[in-house]
Amino acid sequence: MHLAYPAVLSALLFCTGLYGVLARRNAILVLMSVELMLNAVNLNLVAFDVWLSKTAEETLHSGQALTLFTIAIAAAEIGIGLAIVLAVHRNRGTADIDRLRDTAEGHDGPDHDALTAEQSDEAQKAEATA
Repeated sequence: MHLAYPAVLSALLFCTGLYGVLARRNAILVLMSVELMLNAVNLNLVAFDVWLSKTAEETLHSGQALTLFTIAIAAAEIGIGLAIVLAVHRNRGTADIDRLRDTAEGHDGPDHDALTAEQSDEAQKAEATA
């Protein structure tokens, strides 16, 4: 098989993953898009390893070894990422990235200014105990 086929497929996978990271609002879909991008990199590593081993007549297979490391790191990343998303979803009630960013910046919504200081203190106490 020629090197161009897996390289083009890898580029398409990477572009699809990049679009998913930039366009999605749900944190889980963003994590899935990052996984798609990592799999595109893995495909490139294996394809170039096979291509270089045919030309150099080596049996080192360093591209395949790097792919195994990438898979291990991706598994750890998705495990930690899902744990963070689940913890945030329990506390905030949403996994929407835009709403989480607005909450982190201090913009709680259009009715935020309508709350009195007493209601704000009660909401903070209730959130701290939850």
